Amino acid sequence: MRGWTADDIGDLTGRRAIVTGANSGLGYHTALQLARHGASVVLACRSAERGRTAHDRIRAAVPDADVALGSLDLADLSSVRAFAERHPEPLDVLVNNAGVMALPRRATADGFEMQFGTNHLGHFALTGLLLPALRAAKAPRVVNVTSGLAWTGRFDWKDLQGERRYRKWAAYGQSKLSNLAFTAELDRRFPELTAVSAHPGYAATNLQQTGPRMQGSRLLERVTGLGNALIAQPARDGALPLLYAATSPDVRGGACYGPRILQYRGAPTEVVTPPQAARPGVPARLWQVSESLTGVSYED
Repeated sequence: MRGWTADDIGDLTGRRAIVTGANSGLGYHTALQLARHGASVVLACRSAERGRTAHDRIRAAVPDADVALGSLDLADLSSVRAFAERHPEPLDVLVNNAGVMALPRRATADGFEMQFGTNHLGHFALTGLLLPALRAAKAPRVVNVTSGLAWTGRFDWKDLQGERRYRKWAAYGQSKLSNLAFTAELDRRFPELTAVSAHPGYAATNLQQTGPRMQGSRLLERVTGLGNALIAQPARDGALPLLYAATSPDVRGGACYGPRILQYRGAPTEVVTPPQAARPGVPARLWQVSESLTGVSYED
């Protein structure tokens, strides 16, 4: 049986999408395919230079693509607010893709631990600030990009930001578990939109090498680069679960989509997620903490 591919995406003419982290990897290929199928796409990127390069690559591949570049730094809530203010138009699809992985401990502009602050809090704030634009669309959808490593995560409510003890992989797992819990609560609170999660399996992107590079470990950087070359699937294939979650009429609110083969590679399908992400009380508690930290309050 043939698996779902980007060729199965329907006509998206008239639909508007925002993809965070669209300058490379999963975000780039997600934005490319959305534009290829007729959507108006905003590339929300931290680096203007890399964003412009991505914009020009998409226009070269799809000459009639309706793509625009937007400045967004998810590690700075003032940037998140400014971006949302610049994009008030009805929004059909929001793909919360940008992220960082396994970094040495760093703080965001607002003092949050970088992985929790970027991967979860930045997207939580962005989605809340774009909620009026989403509600103005006919059938809005939010896709939160998680990871198979969410299975390694746990919520340490007494030390969510690793101030007492910081372990970079534990922090990453917790941030990706947060993406799932956020999805569950967003879908529960707002039935007028569809909130889903997606993850790429093991896909070759820049994400794996950023942490070792920041840590100054050339050996680990080379090892992760070798793993990307020999084991990982290409980023264009890793983007398929994101695209399925963003466009398929068959998606189920609150569900997660990932690769069919052991959640590692292959065509997208609905996948099992860590039960603690939806454990009673957990999504609501994370929501309350997130509103308090970001100052962004969703109006039910």
